Amino acid sequence: MKYAGKAPHSPVARPDGPAAGQGMPVPARDVPRVHALDEQRGTRNRVARSILDHGPSTAAELAVRLELTPAAVRRHLDTLLAEGVVEARDKRVYGARGRGRPAKVFALTDCGRDAFDQAYDKLAQDALRWIAQSAGGGARGEAAVAAFARARLAAQAENWQAALAAAGPEDRAQVLAGALTADGYAATARSAPVGEQLCQHHCPVAHVAEQYPQLCEAETEVFSRLLGTHVQRLATIAHGDGVCTTFIPKSSTPKTTEASTSTAGRNPA
Repeated sequence: MKYAGKAPHSPVARPDGPAAGQGMPVPARDVPRVHALDEQRGTRNRVARSILDHGPSTAAELAVRLELTPAAVRRHLDTLLAEGVVEARDKRVYGARGRGRPAKVFALTDCGRDAFDQAYDKLAQDALRWIAQSAGGGARGEAAVAAFARARLAAQAENWQAALAAAGPEDRAQVLAGALTADGYAATARSAPVGEQLCQHHCPVAHVAEQYPQLCEAETEVFSRLLGTHVQRLATIAHGDGVCTTFIPKSSTPKTTEASTSTAGRNPA
């Protein structure tokens, strides 16, 4: 969920059909409820944004800042707490502390900060561009980026290798898919006519890999090494495909650390 100034539309489920707003108009009797939900969500976004802009805040401070009643602010804070967007802390007191319990302040969690737009992709692209330029650009720059990509994947591959250690050859694709899913790739493995297909339905670095296909190529090489066979990257999210797809042949190909990277990180179409 990305927090923004305008609340997103929230369809209302009906017991006898699809959610309102999904292929059918909202019934007139449900319009006030939809508007109320949107208004509540929009106000929660404002509460979270205010904490982002001003730092940890008490409910009273938020109420004054947003011109809401303290009771309304507390209701929204309870929801944000339940969603893991904010957390409550004791307010830090400087100097002599008075009697009574310290006031509670509400701060954004890491999850809450991630709900707002971040610049991680640009940071990664700038870092890779610097690596390429520092190596002299051109072929040397591309080689330097590829070396970085391999080093980055080597650390992740240690966890994947541990998961595959006890798996038989026929189970390795499924086990690798599970290990990838644990790292946020939403991966599955399925049978194909002459082998298997490893499908990654999410790519955490897709935007960066659009510019630097070496990231996809290094990943394909790691898959080949872990599975002990030649593999071929058929499609990638980074270059317009819906899923990153890697073909794993069923035949007993001699073990190799090479992988077909002619389409790795690139749309073969």
